[in-house]
Amino acid sequence: MAADGSGAAKPAAKKRLPRVRLPATARPATLALREGLPPSQWGENAEALYLTSSFTYPDAATAARRFADEEEAFTYSRFSNPTVMMMERRLASLEGMAACVGTASGMSAITLLMMGLLKAGDHVVCSRSVFGSTIRLLQDVMGRFGVHTSFVSQTDPAEWRAALQPTTRLLFAESPTNPLTEVCDIAALADIAHGAGAWLAVDNCFCSPALQRPVEWGADFVIHSGTKYLDGQGRVIAGAVCGPEDLLQGKLVPVMRSAGMTLSPFNAWVVLKGMETLSIRMAAQSDNALALAQWLSEQPGVARVHYPGLASHPQHALAMRQQAGRGAAVVSFDVVGDDAATLRANAFSVIDATEVCSLTTNLGDTKTTISHPATTSHGRLTEGQRQAAGIGQGLIRVAVGLDDIDDLKADLQRGLHALAR
Repeated sequence: MAADGSGAAKPAAKKRLPRVRLPATARPATLALREGLPPSQWGENAEALYLTSSFTYPDAATAARRFADEEEAFTYSRFSNPTVMMMERRLASLEGMAACVGTASGMSAITLLMMGLLKAGDHVVCSRSVFGSTIRLLQDVMGRFGVHTSFVSQTDPAEWRAALQPTTRLLFAESPTNPLTEVCDIAALADIAHGAGAWLAVDNCFCSPALQRPVEWGADFVIHSGTKYLDGQGRVIAGAVCGPEDLLQGKLVPVMRSAGMTLSPFNAWVVLKGMETLSIRMAAQSDNALALAQWLSEQPGVARVHYPGLASHPQHALAMRQQAGRGAAVVSFDVVGDDAATLRANAFSVIDATEVCSLTTNLGDTKTTISHPATTSHGRLTEGQRQAAGIGQGLIRVAVGLDDIDDLKADLQRGLHALAR
């Protein structure tokens, strides 16, 4: 129990690393290379990897002070590690936010946010178009602990406003969504949340801070799966929550410290190195995605293309404002077919005809990946939930990488040509 009797957790003493000296005018591309790199006695020009579970103390009294959060220091890597802190500092800087907490995965970041901010009886308003595991987490897991969720249209702010309750504490969205690339109006949702005394959290996985910084549109928290574009090469599992330092330290860190949603130092180091090339990767992959989406729009075996960079996308203008004029790197499309069975068979045939694309559900990799959302990433949802989210049996998701664009077109054309015949 806190001294004031509120039961609030005592904020942990903030551990600090020496900061590298950067000019206040340093821009994102420079921050992605240098923020979080502390000076070293050895003078190395790369981030050190601290593969240690614990840290030693000069005497018992010092250990006691540090574990009581009375003295700033690293104590145990489950909740404080220099390499993880470097990654946290860099990502927070790129997102334009005060602080960041690294976690074991993107889903653990969302779980940490929910557990840190919410209690039994609280209410969440969430887009029905978010990632399938996020829907299941809110509905099946948090629901068991008395947190209630209303799922609404990703793109209709009026539905979000109508879903508010006196107990609403959080609005949650991802933009663009997985896999249909629907874009929400972050500024409108921030106004709705703040007017109701709630927070707005945005999953920024598809864009990354290279294209979109939700805080600039009013978001309070930003969620990341570092597994995706932050790493960029499909090597590790990682996650993060960015937000106000007082809320992260006072509400989320105590949960992370006890529950162990820990980001490993090695994975943090890999993500650190990935962020160095984030801006140039996102630019190149977005250019590839736009070219592929335009080509797919002209193919006879394709019924519809979902990509914010196309003028035909319902939220194209909004996406261009929020996403630095780019559509990001994920393209989804529906193949032709008369019924669910035919649509699924046609989608499978297109996927199986590819020889370049990697058939996997991961995204954000430099290698282009292809998947069938209805039977993989969103396969655990009910048919009703998939239909509500617009995910049909004919939908194919392509997370466009750095492969040659003509090779990607030829790879998809094999299967689409057979459908057209």
